Amino acid sequence: MTTRDETIRAFLAAAGWGEATRRPLAGDASTRRYDRLSLEGRPALLMDWPSGPDAPAAAGRAAYSRVAHLAEDVRAFVAIGEHLRRLGLSAPELYAVDLAHGLLLLEDLGDDVYGTLIERNTGPAGETLDELYRAGIETILRLQSAPAPATLAIGGGAFHTVPHFDDSVFRAELDVLLDWHFPVVLGREATEEDRTEFHQCWSDLRPLIDAGPQTLFLRDYHSPNMLWLGGRKGAARVGLIDYQDALIGSRAYDVVSFLQDARHDVPPAREQAMRALYIERAKNELPGFDAEAFLAAYATLGAERALRLMGLWPRLLQRDGKPHYMAHMPRTVDYLRRNLAHPALASLKAWLEAHVLGAHA
Repeated sequence: MTTRDETIRAFLAAAGWGEATRRPLAGDASTRRYDRLSLEGRPALLMDWPSGPDAPAAAGRAAYSRVAHLAEDVRAFVAIGEHLRRLGLSAPELYAVDLAHGLLLLEDLGDDVYGTLIERNTGPAGETLDELYRAGIETILRLQSAPAPATLAIGGGAFHTVPHFDDSVFRAELDVLLDWHFPVVLGREATEEDRTEFHQCWSDLRPLIDAGPQTLFLRDYHSPNMLWLGGRKGAARVGLIDYQDALIGSRAYDVVSFLQDARHDVPPAREQAMRALYIERAKNELPGFDAEAFLAAYATLGAERALRLMGLWPRLLQRDGKPHYMAHMPRTVDYLRRNLAHPALASLKAWLEAHVLGAHA
C-alpha cells in the first residue's frame, strides 16, 4: 500500500520538483499541511490536503464542515483561485495539481504576512499600515466589482458550485457559541430555552444580512491570510490565501472580517477610517450600494462573526488541544461590543448581556 509520503514524492517528481528541499511550515487551525520548497533557488509551496471533514461528526449530527459549507478538499481552492487571478488579484499560481490525492504545488507569495507587519507597525519597505489597509480595501472592491459566480471551473470538465451564506451556514455558525462557549467558558450547557431565544434574535436580524446585492466573499479575509506584495500594483499588492471556503452573500462580510481582525487589534479610529473609505468608493463603484443598509449589515455580521469566534476559541482549546487561541477572546469580545452599539442590535445586546457578557466584564 502506497504511503502518503510516497504519493507526495511521486507528485513532486512528476512536477519536476523531486530534488527540492522541503521544510514544513507552522500549522493553523485546519487539517491542511504545508511545506516550503526550494529548488535551485526557486521557491514553491506544497499544499497537502487529504479530502474529508474538518473533524469527526458528533453523534447524530453532520460534520460542522458539511453544514457550514467548508471546503473538504482542494477543488474549491483551485476553482476560486483561478477566479481571483482572472480579476487581477494575487492568488498563488498553480504549478502542479493532483485533485485525486489533494496535492497542489503553489507559487510562494513570501513571508510578509499582514499580521507580522501589523505587529511591526510598518511594511517591509517602510509603508504605513494605512497604506496596507487601503490596499486591502481596494482588493475587496475589486472582488466585489464582478458578479457573484454560481459555478467556477476546476479543470477537466468539472465545476465547483459556490455555496450561499444560507440558513444551514447561518445556524451552524450560531450554534458554535452555544455548543462551546457555554460549557467551556460559562461552565454550563446551553438550555433549549437559551437556544430558542438566541436563534430568534438572529431570525429577526437575518433580513439585515440579506439586504442589497450579493457578492462572492472570501470568508477568512484577515491578517493571517493576507501577504504584502509591495512590488505589484493596485489590488494585486495583497496576496491571498485560504479562500477555499468562499461563499456568496453580503458585501459587508469581508469588510468586517478585515477591519475587525480576530488575531490583531484594529483600533476604532483605523476601523472607522477604512470603513469610511470603503463606503466612499463603493458609492461610486458598486451598483445598488446603500450606505445605511451596509452599516446595518456590517454591525450584524460583525456581531455574528464575533460570537462564532467566541465559540471557536474554546473549541480549539478543548477539542483540538490548541489553547493559544484563547488569547484572542478579549479582542473578540471588544469587537462584539462595538457591533452591539448599532441600534438594530438592541434586542440581541440585551440577551447577551443577560446570558453571556457578564463573564467578560
